[in-house]
Amino acid sequence: MSNGVLAFAETADSGLKKSAWEVVGAGARLAEELGSSFSAVIVGEDTTDRAAELGRCGVPRIYTVEDPALARYTSDGYSAALAAAVERAEAEIILLPATAMGKDLGPALAARISAGIITDAVEVSAPDGGLVAVRPVYAGKTRITVAPAAAPVVVSLRPNVFEPAAEGEGEAEVIALAPGFGDGAIRTVVKDVLAPEVRKVDLTEADIIVSGGRGMKGPEHFHLVEELAEALGGVVGASRAVVDAGWRPHSEQVGQTGKTVSPKLYVALGISGAIQHLAGMSSSRCIVAVNKDPEAPIFQVADYGIVGDVFDVVPALIAAVKEKVSS
Repeated sequence: MSNGVLAFAETADSGLKKSAWEVVGAGARLAEELGSSFSAVIVGEDTTDRAAELGRCGVPRIYTVEDPALARYTSDGYSAALAAAVERAEAEIILLPATAMGKDLGPALAARISAGIITDAVEVSAPDGGLVAVRPVYAGKTRITVAPAAAPVVVSLRPNVFEPAAEGEGEAEVIALAPGFGDGAIRTVVKDVLAPEVRKVDLTEADIIVSGGRGMKGPEHFHLVEELAEALGGVVGASRAVVDAGWRPHSEQVGQTGKTVSPKLYVALGISGAIQHLAGMSSSRCIVAVNKDPEAPIFQVADYGIVGDVFDVVPALIAAVKEKVSS
């Protein structure tokens, strides 16, 4: 399995997403290990600037698929666009991010090109000349090693785990593809997108997350979570219990039924650590937990734990962080 590696570079209104650089970086390293060709694909209504930006990181070849029908994501349109790139690149390994888009797009693409699929991989390598991926299972309690039995294979990569490609001074060969999107090619159309007024870093791409649980005792106390997140330069997360109670929006939920995150720093405030929550954040590089119950399961995965009342500990943490930043 060494006929080619193709990386899907996901974009947003502001340009290439952070996960795009991570997928491209992982793809380049995997292709080098396999001794195979490497290319990337960008899909959208206008890809010129983004292709030039991505080309500077050393990608030798970038396929672009432009069409007004691709202005907004649909699984029909994007899977058709990627299928065209897979065929042109003769790719046997297709990498994409395990983002909200990637989790929908990966299976749709795999079905369209009759490929296998490996989801939410945290490692990819080629120790014996063939692809091997590692992915968490059983709510993050353990990891399994997976090797596809045949090509092609689609692999989604967990965000914030892989080293991103570094931008340089290179220039890629850009090849425009025109698969065509006639009547009936795209069966679903996005009519409108309801976005929050204040845009912030998505939880899945955040380097620092401060999450609050039922131990915060009510929405009126979440200002402490917000203040600590702001002091650390991070974003706010929440447990399912908090979201179900209506204290915080679902977009902030971390866990098995929320978002899976892998930040550099995860701070859990008043979160007991139910297995569903641990499934969404146990791959964080550093976990700090504050809970008054010394037997709370969160301490089993925490790198640093503070047994104490969040209403005593968090104000002290905020003050300490602010003092450190200002000094």
